[in-house]
Amino acid sequence: MTTLPEITALLGEPRFNWSDPAPWIELEQEIGGEFPADFREIVNAYGSIEINKQLYLKHPATHLLHSLGETIKGDLELWREDDMTEFLPSPVGTAPGELIPVASATTGEAVFLRVPDTPSSPWRVVVQEFDSPSWTLYEMTFGEWLLAYLRGRDVTLCSRNVAPDGPFYDFLP
Repeated sequence: MTTLPEITALLGEPRFNWSDPAPWIELEQEIGGEFPADFREIVNAYGSIEINKQLYLKHPATHLLHSLGETIKGDLELWREDDMTEFLPSPVGTAPGELIPVASATTGEAVFLRVPDTPSSPWRVVVQEFDSPSWTLYEMTFGEWLLAYLRGRDVTLCSRNVAPDGPFYDFLP
């Protein structure tokens, strides 16, 4: 499993370092599902950020202007519309096999976590290209997917062209 130190080695030291589980508990109760530990660990460390001026990650703390909870609720509503469901391999939601929208990109992609089919199955990542009906399932955890992105691998999003000097991040305003 990918560890936060590997991501930190590429992205730089986290400066958010959130430890209160309350926003996660509240959001998970509200949407009726949970998030994988690696996703929570990464988002707790970095907060609501923009990576390489391309990829947006958000934290669920409600005092933040860019809150994961508000984003997810809006995205769940959007992706449940009849004309949007055809663009994904599974419905959005928190049941086994469904997709939870957790990140987006300035280039139009949406990043989803695929809820495991069974408690012992791993979480997976699906990336949907918003300007086309194309999507890709990545047989990796969110941490593994983010690490691949930070290393410049093509995981639908690619950092090679937007961060030639290496990955970087800024807090969202």
